[in-house]
Amino acid sequence: MTTTPPTITLDDVRDAAARLKGVAHRTPVLRSRTLDGLVGAEVLLKCENFQRVGAFKFRGAYNAASRLAPEQLARGIAAYSSGNHAQAVALAARELGTTAVIVMPEDAPGSKRAATEGYGAEIVTYDRYTEDRVAVAEALAADRGLALIPPYEHPHVMAGQGTAALELLEEAGELDALLVPVGGGGLIAGSATAVKGLRPGTRIVGVEPEAGDDTKRSLEAGRRVEIPVPRTIADGQALHTPGELTFSVNRRLVDDIALVCDDEIRAAMRFAFERLKIVVEPSGATPLAALLSGRAGALPRRVGVIVSGGNIDTGRFAELCGGV
Repeated sequence: MTTTPPTITLDDVRDAAARLKGVAHRTPVLRSRTLDGLVGAEVLLKCENFQRVGAFKFRGAYNAASRLAPEQLARGIAAYSSGNHAQAVALAARELGTTAVIVMPEDAPGSKRAATEGYGAEIVTYDRYTEDRVAVAEALAADRGLALIPPYEHPHVMAGQGTAALELLEEAGELDALLVPVGGGGLIAGSATAVKGLRPGTRIVGVEPEAGDDTKRSLEAGRRVEIPVPRTIADGQALHTPGELTFSVNRRLVDDIALVCDDEIRAAMRFAFERLKIVVEPSGATPLAALLSGRAGALPRRVGVIVSGGNIDTGRFAELCGGV
């Protein structure tokens, strides 16, 4: 019997952390007695909504971009993203003295597009319901000679994302479980690699929107499963299938997937705003939603949560949370 070697290792995550030191923010870990009392556990929130570009994505984008050869950096970088990775690659390109072209869906949140353009990137749009964003981006990169940095299907991206969990362990110590939002799977792949490498007994739980349960179905089937492009307020998790590389990691290291509905995500966003005094975008709120709704099941004593981002404008936030 043979086993597939890991795509990334704990050493890769540690190497990414060294590369990101002084470039990425070391984001805060928040506690709330109210939250602990409601869910019956000690909860530690790793707040990547305070990261540069407002989300964890900067970690992986910079780790990957900074490793490109100087001649490739001079030609520029391409990426595809619904928003947070777009901003991350745009900022990484600016930090490294190069340019970025980003393929974004036509219906991407206006605030995320504006921020991406604000970092100096060129935007190329596509229809997420009729076009393949990977094909669009690959064709564009080939035509212009750009280095394509995908949002999750890249070892250096996954390793960079895992540095958030590495920091959480360094500050919080022992965790019995870690809850992580799941979109393409890069954040949880990096997080699981870091945590299982240091604390093998820690339970890794991914959280997806009910409409976008591609990773849960894939783990249950033992292979990557495709679903229709989901329609959910969690736009960063509106994926139709897990990444091939990320799934190869997650099928080994992720213990469970919890699902939450859009109303539970709205309630979690409102709780974070009213009780924790932080703004969290829908995709970043899914693990908190799983805790508050009980969808995460019986909780152990100490639970870590990756709050992945806070990129949402005031109009959209009011629209989503006003009626909860």
